[in-house]
Amino acid sequence: MSKRYDLGFAVVEIREDYLKNTISEGFLVMPKHNKLLLEFVTKYFKDTPFVYISNRINTYSVDPTVYHRTTKIDTLAGIAVVSKNHRQKKLTELESKFFEKELEYFSKIDEALEWKNKILKKE
Repeated sequence: MSKRYDLGFAVVEIREDYLKNTISEGFLVMPKHNKLLLEFVTKYFKDTPFVYISNRINTYSVDPTVYHRTTKIDTLAGIAVVSKNHRQKKLTELESKFFEKELEYFSKIDEALEWKNKILKKE
């Protein structure tokens, strides 16, 4: 399975066991935007464990309260943050304090996909 959705403020790619999201430059992700994530999850991953890959090639902000609701997605095994900007590593550490599941930083998408495979084997 391979689906791609351009939402204007983000491009969402759906694969068999992960969702990759690339958010537009300068955007502020708020809890109301999380509703769209939940719609994708309900449609594609209702009964299937998956990983959310946050492809942070652009600079944007995330309201940390978004993670409170995201943590409650039963089939979500973890979030991989991918960015070549090493400041994102510190930000990911901060965000992990608000997220009760696995949340890891990677500088390359291939590393995130390897990690995805490892944590989904645990499911």
